Amino acid sequence: MNTPPPQAAPSHDTDTPRDLVGIGIGPCNLSLAALAHPLTDLDTAFYEQRPAFTWHPGLLLDGTRVQVPFLADLVTLADPTNTWSFLNYLKAQDRLFPFYFAERLHTERAEYDAYCRWVADHLPTLHFRHHVDAVHWNPEHQLFDIDYVRLDTDGQARTPGRTRTRNVVLGIGTEPHIPDPLRPLADTPGTAVVHTADYLHHRPALLTAGHVTVVGSGQSGAEVFLDLLRHRPTGHERLHWIGRTPAFAPMEYSKLGLEHFTPDHTRYFHALPETTRDRLVAAQWQLHKGIDADTLAAIHDELYRRTLHGGWPDAVLTPGVRVRTAGRIATTKIELHLEHIQQNTRSRLTTDAVVLATGHRERPLDTLLAGLDPYLRRDNAHRPRIDADFRLILDPAITTTGCHIYVQNGERHTHGVGAPDLGLAAWRSASILNTLTGKEHYPLPHRTAFTTFGLEQHRPQIPPTRRPAELIPLADGI
Repeated sequence: MNTPPPQAAPSHDTDTPRDLVGIGIGPCNLSLAALAHPLTDLDTAFYEQRPAFTWHPGLLLDGTRVQVPFLADLVTLADPTNTWSFLNYLKAQDRLFPFYFAERLHTERAEYDAYCRWVADHLPTLHFRHHVDAVHWNPEHQLFDIDYVRLDTDGQARTPGRTRTRNVVLGIGTEPHIPDPLRPLADTPGTAVVHTADYLHHRPALLTAGHVTVVGSGQSGAEVFLDLLRHRPTGHERLHWIGRTPAFAPMEYSKLGLEHFTPDHTRYFHALPETTRDRLVAAQWQLHKGIDADTLAAIHDELYRRTLHGGWPDAVLTPGVRVRTAGRIATTKIELHLEHIQQNTRSRLTTDAVVLATGHRERPLDTLLAGLDPYLRRDNAHRPRIDADFRLILDPAITTTGCHIYVQNGERHTHGVGAPDLGLAAWRSASILNTLTGKEHYPLPHRTAFTTFGLEQHRPQIPPTRRPAELIPLADGI
C-alpha cells in the first residue's frame, strides 16, 4: 500500500455546516481524523494551536519505548487495512524489513512520534496554528459555533474565524501537573524546577547541576532518574529520587491485568455507580502509574555496576515521601520540606535542581465550554457527565436536534483507566464515527476479554449483518 501524496484541504463553503469539528490534535483526534479520512461523505476539520504535531517532546529519550505494542497505532485495532497504519508507515519509509528482523513488539517513543507526524503531514483536514476560543450553541441554526483565531509563525493571534458544525469532538489532552507546594518555585523565572514535559530542553543544565532531586515515582520519574544516573560520574552522582507511593512499584503488566484496557472493561466501568467508579480509579493506580519492569531492572543494574569497585553510589531512593513545602535558600539552592507518610517523620532536603515527574492531568473543559454551561449535565463532583458513546450529556434542547459533543481522553471518571491508553484510541475513534454517522463503517468486536467483568455483562448489540455464524440459516445442501 503506497502512501498518498499530501493533499490540499478540501474546499468548504463557510455557510455550510460541517459534520464534525475536532478540537485538539493529539494521538486521539489524529486517530479519529485518520479513520474519518476514507469516509468521503463526512465533512470534518480538526484544529490545533501548535504549529505541528508533537507527542511529549520533552520525554523522547533515546531508547525509551511506548508501553503498548505497535498494533496500538492510530488505526489498526479498528481497521488493519487502513492506509495510516504503523506498518504502512514503515513500508513508506522503506524500513519494513529492518523492523521485521528487529523483532520489536514495542517501538521507541521517538519512532511513534515520527509515525504520528507522518500521518499528520498527509491528512488534509488538519489545521494547525488555530486556537479555538469557545464553543457555543446557536439555537437559531441549531448548530455549534466554533470560534477560533489563526496564529502566525510566532504564535501571535492574527485573524479570527468561525465555523459551524453538527458535532464536536474534544481531544484537548492533558497538561503537566505541578503540585501546589512546588508551584511558586516552578513559576519563578530562573529557578531550577522543571517538569519532565520539558526535561530534554533542560537536560544539559541538569546533567551538570551539583545535586538533582527527582520528585515522582512513576514511569517518567524512573526514566529521568536513570538518564541522570547514567550520565553522572561514579561516586559523585548526587541524586535523590522520592515519590509518594509506598514503593517504586512495577506496572501491572500481566496478560489478564491488561484486559482492564479493553472495550469490555470500559463498558463495565461506565455502568457502575459514580461513587464506585471514583474508588476504582484510585485503587487501580498500578495499572497506569507503575514503572515498567525493564526500567526498574535497568536502574538496579546501573546502581549495582557502580558498586563493583567498592563503595556505594551517591544516590538516594526513598518512596513514601511527600513534599510539604518548598522554597529558595542562598539564592540558588532549593529546600524541600519532606514528610515520610508511614513514619510520620519530617526532614529537609537541600538541592540545586528539581525535576517534577508528577504526571499529567486532563485539561479542564470548563473554559472552552463556558458558553455551554447552561446546557451541561454534571455529576456530584461537578464533572461533565458522559454517556457510553463518549458524548457529553447535554440538555435535550441540543441533543434532540441530533447534535452532540464527543470527548476523547477526558472521560476517565466515566470510562476508567483505559481513557488515556493508546491501545483504545482506534476503537474509541471508530465507535464515535459509527455512532455519529449511524452506520457501521468500522465493524467492532463483540467481545475483547477473557475476563467477565461483573455478573451482568454489558455487551453491545450485534447488528443483524454480523450475527454469529451459528445463527445464520444455512442453505439446503450445505
